[in-house]
Amino acid sequence: MTTTPVPPATMRKSALWALGLLALATGALESVVTPTLPLLQRELDMSPAQGALLSIVLLITGALVTPVAGKLGDRYGGKRVLIRLMTVVCAGGLVSALAPNLPVLLLGQVLQGAMVGALPLSFILVRKHLPADRSKVAIGVVSGLFVGGGMAGTLSAGPVAEQLSRHWMFALPTFAVIAATALLGRLMPDDQPGHPREGGIDWAGLALLSLTLVTLMLVLALAPEIASQPLVLAGLLVLLAAFATGWVAVERRAASPMVDLGMLAQPAVWKSCLLTFVICVGTSGALYLVPQLFAVSGDGYGFGAGATQIGFYLLPGAVAATLAGPLGGLATRRFGSRAVVASGAVLLTVGLLAMAAVHTEVWHLIVGKALVGLANGLCITAMVTSTATSVDEGDTGIATGLVLVTRVLGFAVGVQVCGAILTAGTLPGSDVPAESAFVTGFVIAGAVTALSLLVVRITGKGTRS
Repeated sequence: MTTTPVPPATMRKSALWALGLLALATGALESVVTPTLPLLQRELDMSPAQGALLSIVLLITGALVTPVAGKLGDRYGGKRVLIRLMTVVCAGGLVSALAPNLPVLLLGQVLQGAMVGALPLSFILVRKHLPADRSKVAIGVVSGLFVGGGMAGTLSAGPVAEQLSRHWMFALPTFAVIAATALLGRLMPDDQPGHPREGGIDWAGLALLSLTLVTLMLVLALAPEIASQPLVLAGLLVLLAAFATGWVAVERRAASPMVDLGMLAQPAVWKSCLLTFVICVGTSGALYLVPQLFAVSGDGYGFGAGATQIGFYLLPGAVAATLAGPLGGLATRRFGSRAVVASGAVLLTVGLLAMAAVHTEVWHLIVGKALVGLANGLCITAMVTSTATSVDEGDTGIATGLVLVTRVLGFAVGVQVCGAILTAGTLPGSDVPAESAFVTGFVIAGAVTALSLLVVRITGKGTRS
């Protein structure tokens, strides 16, 4: 006697919008620390080193959780794992909202970092419940709403913290995440596991990757201060290489590795990861430098803007980044991911170099940041969409998780490098970086982004879907 397989349930528009609302809310919660870091440092009496730790701990946690979340989603079902993951995120948001001191706030941020794993789980659900053509557009919509949520959090965090308190800037988006998670649980149809694999969680690989990422961030953050101590810097680099080598060795031997290096060896995946990393390193220049330049008040440059003004200035960029997701999905379906990435890389390079050359008026930076936001959204959506639709359905979470981890690492590396440039460009006895430091940062970011055009050319047709 045989049984007829039950066809997967079709995702209704209401379920897709619930998924989009969750992406919007998590994006907002992810982004509230960056624009309010000076306020948090004052209220919690943090040193600059502690502030740097607070700004990157969510990214590090997200980079660790994302591949695990994608793998578990492929194994046990996207909806089931996503609901449990968002329960951890909601707990983290509430801990951050109630935090009386820095250690508790760090704990909340560690828990919140699990939110980065929500995107590959969302892509699993989209691919299982929608046909290929519609899934490309849906992935673009979800990606765009996550980016838009991040910009909305950046815009609103300052006014909320100034008018209410730092507690509310965590609490409000957390309430939205709770509501969206409950809505998703009711509207999203259950999905069956793709092809379950034996084996548990690769704890050794997770620990070694954690040590590798923490050491990398320490090297980037401390490089300007320890440049005059070459032995210390060399020691950290050796330690970084040792951790990275150990992680690769463990992953290659593990029965159920945390990150499937065999998946990374697939051309569609490693090319997307390489392009994503290069593009995000360059894009992070604008992400970090533009708000800093708005806020600084130097000799003949800068604008001395407060948090609320900065949020208003970044509004066009928020709109552009939000539109980039669905536009990127549509463009990828029509022209292919390679053409979309190449076009986006050109726009990114032009925007970054233009801001390096001309930044004497507010509108110069507003236009440049909007151009960068649009172009980056197009590129990342094309990369994620191409990867998600070029691997087996059961590997969607693992493959897109690798791309999203690369995105997080690219932004983290780029922000740390730009921070080091500003630190090196600050004269002793002053807390205002020289204008030349901003110019250098924009030029380096533009040059790195231009490098992605060479990568597109070398990788050839493998990035097209």
